[in-house]
Amino acid sequence: METGLPLSSLKGEIVSANAYLGADHMVEALEQGADIVITGRCADCSLFLAPMMYEFKWREDDWTLLGQGQVCADMLECGANVSGGFFADPGYKDVPDLGNLGYPYIDMESDGRCVISKVQGTGGVISPATCAEQMIYEIHDPSHYITPDVVVDFTGVELKQLGPDRVEITGGQGKARPDQLKVSIGIKEGWIGEAEITYAGLGCLNRARLAEAVVRRRIEISGLQLQELRVDYIGLNSLHGDASLLPQEEPYEVRVRFACRSADQLNAQKLANEVETLVGKGPCASSLPRIQVREVLAIYSVLVPRAEIKTHIVYEETHR
Repeated sequence: METGLPLSSLKGEIVSANAYLGADHMVEALEQGADIVITGRCADCSLFLAPMMYEFKWREDDWTLLGQGQVCADMLECGANVSGGFFADPGYKDVPDLGNLGYPYIDMESDGRCVISKVQGTGGVISPATCAEQMIYEIHDPSHYITPDVVVDFTGVELKQLGPDRVEITGGQGKARPDQLKVSIGIKEGWIGEAEITYAGLGCLNRARLAEAVVRRRIEISGLQLQELRVDYIGLNSLHGDASLLPQEEPYEVRVRFACRSADQLNAQKLANEVETLVGKGPCASSLPRIQVREVLAIYSVLVPRAEIKTHIVYEETHR
């Protein structure tokens, strides 16, 4: 696994295993005349690389073309992000008419030249900045980005503004695809109990801290068997913990989130119940709590030899 441990070290019940397939099987289906291809889990960009390979007759080992194709496909795999969706940051990176955001498309040439644009009249913006942000936001080594189809080298990519909402992308390179495929394993790993309660007005932060102390004391008295307990003050420290910069003045409202992990549903439910009883035996002037208990489906990544992954294509013909 990505942790370095074998899959057998996991103790929960395995309920799913999904390999990230590449473009090759989609290309095979297209070559057999498929008009629509419905696939199981595959790498996001492979959905766009497959029609390139099919239309332009790119070889599965033409690593330069596949690398450039993968760079261009990366512009589409997160939908409207490259049109300014996740780019928008008012006052720093302004995006016009975000509520009418247009989805991007690419004009692809057989030599790998790519121009990305969006439908005229839609909101958003496509620029070298939006493309660059989309390109790098989830890659690890930009010279060695591993996909099922090709190992991509982004270091020579050039972005050129050709006109309003039109950007040319060139310079992508590639190396031989990996011998292993990533497989996501779903495994049951106990339960999470969660409860949130809000305090407002003068003294709200002190009341929230007292509520936390009450719940922790109730956990101690009742002997709850919890694997983990987390208490967050939403709006104050829920994202960055102790590194958060607390305001100099007391907030007008604060929402306290209690969350626990337990091996069984009963203890997770008991934690949620203890928070719910704060309405009657906790600090004054709270909201009604929101509670939730749910089973944990954890996801682990493993590598499996490509040769061990067997695919089967089913062709169905429909008549109008």
